[in-house]
Amino acid sequence: MTGLHERHLAVSPDWMALYYRHPLELTHGEGRHVWDVDGNRYLDFFGGILTTMTAHALPEVTKAVSEQAGRLIHSSTLYLNRPMVELAERIAALSGIPDARVFFTTSGTEANDAALLLATAHRGSNQILAMRNSYHGRSFSAVSVTGNRSWSPTSLSPLQTLYVHGGVRSRGPYAELSDERFIEACVADLEDLLGHTRDAAALIAEPVQGVGGFTAPPDGLYAAFREVLDRHGILWISDEVQTGWGRTGDHFWGWQAHASSGPPDILTFAKGIGNGMSVGGVVARADVMNCLDANSISTFGGSPVTMAAGLANLAYLLEHDLQGNARRVGGLLIERLRAVGAGSPAVREVRGRGLMIGLELVRPGTDEAAPEAATAVLEAARAGGLLIGKGGGHNTSVLRIAPPLSLTVAEAEEGAEILGEALHAAG
Repeated sequence: MTGLHERHLAVSPDWMALYYRHPLELTHGEGRHVWDVDGNRYLDFFGGILTTMTAHALPEVTKAVSEQAGRLIHSSTLYLNRPMVELAERIAALSGIPDARVFFTTSGTEANDAALLLATAHRGSNQILAMRNSYHGRSFSAVSVTGNRSWSPTSLSPLQTLYVHGGVRSRGPYAELSDERFIEACVADLEDLLGHTRDAAALIAEPVQGVGGFTAPPDGLYAAFREVLDRHGILWISDEVQTGWGRTGDHFWGWQAHASSGPPDILTFAKGIGNGMSVGGVVARADVMNCLDANSISTFGGSPVTMAAGLANLAYLLEHDLQGNARRVGGLLIERLRAVGAGSPAVREVRGRGLMIGLELVRPGTDEAAPEAATAVLEAARAGGLLIGKGGGHNTSVLRIAPPLSLTVAEAEEGAEILGEALHAAG
């Protein structure tokens, strides 16, 4: 155990996890690579949990941060803030939500917390519909709508939460159905649920479940849900903290895979937009955003430095068509990983879209989750020079692959080869 690891354990909560038997201290990064304190270089396929979206040490972002920090670091939302207004304008236009208003926060957790506040206030109800296997953050309200036992430490809640089928396609009671029949069954379940409840405020859903192991329903499920929700006046919150900004390749937002129903009433975002800076936020229709009847501000949300980073990062993303790169290079990577998975009896499924890919591991010959195998592969990949993540239901048996969106073809090939060797080495 290193001295820094010992010091970490002495001052940090027991429940704040670290990856690896011998945790890494990262010192710097460039492009799609990071280095540890011992000088080892790693290909980064996790991006600080899908947060380093474009590249490590992207010159355009570091320059914007440095220049803004040299002028003014902080002011709060009590004063006009040009970078905040400019970024809000761009995000409002990109969101697809008509007459959109934007409120900035410092994290995805805080964004979802704000969205829940807006929805419950607007509807006068504290009842929330959420998806099974979901994750929405670590605040008291976000934990209470998280349908993943591993990340929900308490059943106490300010909300009454009811969990809906549909977020996991290949497990559960409807797994064997066709996509069309799967959607029909989930809609029937939702209709039945609403027949036994009071008026709910909103459905909150990740288009692709992140911590849950990059699981997703068939395209169109949330459009079908929306028809039911609209009949009951229930709002739809799309949690785009992990799926936003083009990561899925096919779409800029995850909700667009279900676009026949139009945009959500509320959209939340965070992670990638700041490329490592603390930026989150909520986009909502004006009548929803303006429904609060008490004063509010944000001390740190929309800070000049983080807004400068977000503007520079978003401009780089759009100018270099990183969504298109996620589609092209992500398509190649998932092909390679499926070939790798076909040769390993421990791989149950390789799923995903764009640069958001999950490898679900099981005990060979069974359908049982294998969290110990996921941990072993994580360690073996690190030894081979590759950083990946873990997730998936309550058994954490899914390897999560989510590199920066500027990933090259050569890096995708290299990462797939290392991961194949790690699966073999882990047995």
